[in-house]
Amino acid sequence: MKTISVGLILAASLSGTFAQTNAPTTRSLSLRDCLVEALKHNFDVQIETFGPQIAALNLKAAYAGYDPTFSLSGEHNHNHYGGLLTTNTLNFSDNNQFDSGLKGSLPTGTEYTLGGNVSKSYAGDDTSSGQVGLSVTQPLLKDFWIDGTRLKISVRKNDLKVSEQGLRKQLIKTVTDVEEAYYELIFARENVQVQQEALELAQKQLSDDRQRVQIQVLAERGGTIEQDEAQVAQSRANLIGAQFTLSSDENVLKNLITDNYLQWHDLTIQPAEALEAVRQLLDVQDSWSKGMERRPELIQAKLGLESQGFQLKYDWNQLFPQLDLNGSYGFNGAGSSFNDSFNQAGAGNRPYYSYGAALSVPLSNVGARSAYKIDQATEKQLLLTLKQLEQTVMVEIDDAVKQVRSAWESLDATRKLRIAAEAALSAEQGKYAVGKSTTFTVLQLQNQVTSARSQEIRSLADYNKALAELAKKEGSTLERRQLDVQVKK
Repeated sequence: MKTISVGLILAASLSGTFAQTNAPTTRSLSLRDCLVEALKHNFDVQIETFGPQIAALNLKAAYAGYDPTFSLSGEHNHNHYGGLLTTNTLNFSDNNQFDSGLKGSLPTGTEYTLGGNVSKSYAGDDTSSGQVGLSVTQPLLKDFWIDGTRLKISVRKNDLKVSEQGLRKQLIKTVTDVEEAYYELIFARENVQVQQEALELAQKQLSDDRQRVQIQVLAERGGTIEQDEAQVAQSRANLIGAQFTLSSDENVLKNLITDNYLQWHDLTIQPAEALEAVRQLLDVQDSWSKGMERRPELIQAKLGLESQGFQLKYDWNQLFPQLDLNGSYGFNGAGSSFNDSFNQAGAGNRPYYSYGAALSVPLSNVGARSAYKIDQATEKQLLLTLKQLEQTVMVEIDDAVKQVRSAWESLDATRKLRIAAEAALSAEQGKYAVGKSTTFTVLQLQNQVTSARSQEIRSLADYNKALAELAKKEGSTLERRQLDVQVKK
């Protein structure tokens, strides 16, 4: 069986389905046609599509902590100096200095600075000096296992997965809503047909009774004609109500599958499928397994618990003292000009280096300790919330399975009811034709037949809706409908 791949992206190519000119007044749509239209044009789906896009950008922004920073500066200093009482000419100095550097941090927590500077002084003899080198600081305790940037990246990765599950949840809801609206539309159309047949039956009964009165087969007493007329009026009212329901249900489906209602307003949707009932063999344990694995809410809750674990790890690392190794290495240069300094530094024959360690111990560390305890409590809270949600999902699936079974039994019962009602009406009409029954009894049986037919169609729709709801509770709707949805970012 084929699957379909639908790209979810807000683009002009996805807006508009029909041309304005020569638009058909009726369009036959299968359930799959409606699902494809909804995945492209449903407003809720389009809105939710932005979630993963925004989350992906937030994740990309989290890596900004590793962006290196380049700096460049230049400065000129001029200074006159000397005693105020001396008759000598005032001394002066001029100095030009240039600095440049590249600094940043690595995923290991290492901070680095690659820089150089050069200066030249004009005070008597011209002198120039400079250096180029690399300095590094590496945390060994605090910020070693995880720091702020690594925490943000880990959380943002999970946020992206959460947003993808949010979109998947919306897709499941939309697909389910379209399924149920499609079944309701089929029911509404068939129910209109049932009510139309009931009206025709009532009109035929009225016409036949009037003919019987005219030929005096039926005495015009006891309100027979009035009963027939009341039945016709009631049937016509039922038909009008069914037609309104049909129009309303059609609008519900249109609203789900389009983002341009004006183009669909004058269009009549003709379902290309009939209501069918295929019995499903259900296993609660299997449905529970699907729900535990696929329900978007559960996956989101697990991701939230995982993100809290990152936060707990970070705040635990913040309990440690700050112990950093630091070192530097580079080359000096000197001379009477900038070129002399550059050449000597570049030759690498005047190195410098340093290394050491720095320890910083907070005396109470109240903030970090409190944050860590809050994280522990929050993690326990999230774990309980997850367990509660798992139990809720199990109950929902159990109820959904029972609903499917109940709907199947109801369908079987209403089918038998319809067959029996039609048989009873046929028999009563035979008796009425030979004067052994009354109009009142025949009309009652006509109402029962109409009600039974409507109930059978209602049960068919309810059974299919129950299957859709079960798939929704399992989180298996997209797999059930073989919809392979890819999100374009």
